[in-house]
Amino acid sequence: MRIDPAEIEALFDAIPSVLFFAKDTEGRYTHVNMTMMQRLGVKTRGEVIGRRADELYPAGMSGAYVAQDERVLAGEVVENVMELQLFANRQPGWCLTCKRPIVEEGRVVGLIGISRDLGQRGGLESQYEPLRLALDYLNTHYAENVRMQTLLDITGFSLSKLERSFRKVFQMTPQQVLTRLRIQIAMHLLHGEDSVASIGQACGFTDQSAFTRKFKAEVGMAPRQYRASIASGRQHEAGASAPGNALRP
Repeated sequence: MRIDPAEIEALFDAIPSVLFFAKDTEGRYTHVNMTMMQRLGVKTRGEVIGRRADELYPAGMSGAYVAQDERVLAGEVVENVMELQLFANRQPGWCLTCKRPIVEEGRVVGLIGISRDLGQRGGLESQYEPLRLALDYLNTHYAENVRMQTLLDITGFSLSKLERSFRKVFQMTPQQVLTRLRIQIAMHLLHGEDSVASIGQACGFTDQSAFTRKFKAEVGMAPRQYRASIASGRQHEAGASAPGNALRP
């Protein structure tokens, strides 16, 4: 079953604390919800559709958005990235962004995403900026043996405050966030030809059995099964699109 992004757009119109958007392969908006329109100060979707982030947002924000889009359009999944967005009064506020590629017949044809409000800048700055730095570190060093002490040094938090803050914002512990990040990257790499063992190592799992166990817990199937499902899906799409398989009256 395929769901039209316009249906999702209508659904997110009813959620004022979440931005919803879809973009084409050039990073141009194809769908946005009313919350995004209001925060950009426009009255119609037509003022946003067909434009890129760097045509709508301040340069200090849009550069990161465009770079992020390029990664997703290359097949990467972006999950729980903490960044600044515009709020209704055009003041910057913290949000948590998730983006996924839209894939049709084995190729990326666009992206879809949401940004969930965390709070205005100001009183919460001292809480969210350290968390953003910790998250940036996890995104950069996911393949390494990340020490909890390093995150404590980055944030300046106590262990209990770090755990509490991660649970409040991400609904996960720091270790769970790291595992989720590693698995998302592994899912992307499994679309390629590297061995399952080498992918596990590249994602920070020194033990292949631990990689398989964590992957299955997150995805619902083992890495080899996931790769087989990708291949099966490609074969099915290729067969469905072959001229000889077209339906005849």
